[in-house]
Amino acid sequence: MTGPLRPAFHEGQILAAADLSATVEHARGAAARHARHLHDWGIAEGLELVTRPRTDPLTNDRYVEVGVAAGIAVDGTGREVVVGEPVVLRESDFEEVNGADRPTDEPYPVFLTAADREPPGDPRPDVCGVTAGRTRVEESYQILFGRLGDERLVAEQQPPAVGAAPEAPPARWLVLLGYVRWTRGHFTGVETKARGVAPRGAGVRADTVAARSGSLALRTGREPQEGKPVLVLSGEDPPSLVFGLYGGGGAVAPLMTVAANGNLSIEGSFSGRMSVGSTLVASGAATDGMLLPLPSGVTPEQVADGRVVVHVRLTPRVPALSSDRVLFSPVEAAVDTDRRVRCRIRLYDPGVVPAVVTERPGAVDFLVLATVAATPGGDGA
Repeated sequence: MTGPLRPAFHEGQILAAADLSATVEHARGAAARHARHLHDWGIAEGLELVTRPRTDPLTNDRYVEVGVAAGIAVDGTGREVVVGEPVVLRESDFEEVNGADRPTDEPYPVFLTAADREPPGDPRPDVCGVTAGRTRVEESYQILFGRLGDERLVAEQQPPAVGAAPEAPPARWLVLLGYVRWTRGHFTGVETKARGVAPRGAGVRADTVAARSGSLALRTGREPQEGKPVLVLSGEDPPSLVFGLYGGGGAVAPLMTVAANGNLSIEGSFSGRMSVGSTLVASGAATDGMLLPLPSGVTPEQVADGRVVVHVRLTPRVPALSSDRVLFSPVEAAVDTDRRVRCRIRLYDPGVVPAVVTERPGAVDFLVLATVAATPGGDGA
């Protein structure tokens, strides 16, 4: 198989139509291969489904007029599909495809695909008055309504061969724009996602992304929006990696910062998977009958199935005594399998006649250690 052929010219050469067409096709092929292999196909700009409220003059039913905003998409063949101005969807086109369906609340998919057309006024007669072939091709588009479930066809499309030029119609590549709802002969709304499938945006394939300014921001929207997340890699002195939320004026409020020396700073609490040998601690005071807490990040399920082993240490607390001569001794300081404290203390006042020994509930200081058990083939909790 040969590679792409680039036209070459020489002095005195008679240029045929095929020579000039080859020049155009070479450039189109290079652009398509670039878009196909260095980018992921999808919507690059605009193309949202937009609505305008309307009223049926015969029934007074409220419905919406659905249109497609101007925009650009790149399909899986590398072909650019341009919608130069907003276009209103025709209800008659929808009825041709789905008019026989029973009434349903399920939304129907709307697709965009490339289409070649002969522009008005072409072909034109040549200098001898003979009608020549067309001299222009309009790289246009077509908006299609799908059947329920046709959105799955998008994922089943296969790109052309590596070196192939952009495919021309009738070969179709479907770009999902969204969904419309249909009730009693009219559109009644639009959706951006249905049955787990949403329109896809164009992307980029790269092993290296370099910022000329020394700071690289990864965010979820084109422009900074207050309250939206952003990841900022900064090469300024000192360099840092910051995850945070946009505040007013585009400033970033850090939630997590990794400094150049590896220090990690977080604004909230830290929780996550415990590795083998790691230990979490909880401590405090408890009285008789209280349930001891587990360390933060440890669940009762992890303790019950043996992934985490819990160790408890209790130290009886000296109670508040009514007199310096009252003697105190712990009778019981234990915890049961439910981590419930059992604490009893004994009091004796030798200055009281007759001598009386009393028992009452006590209090303890506790220390709860949770460690991850090392299991064969396991890697922690």
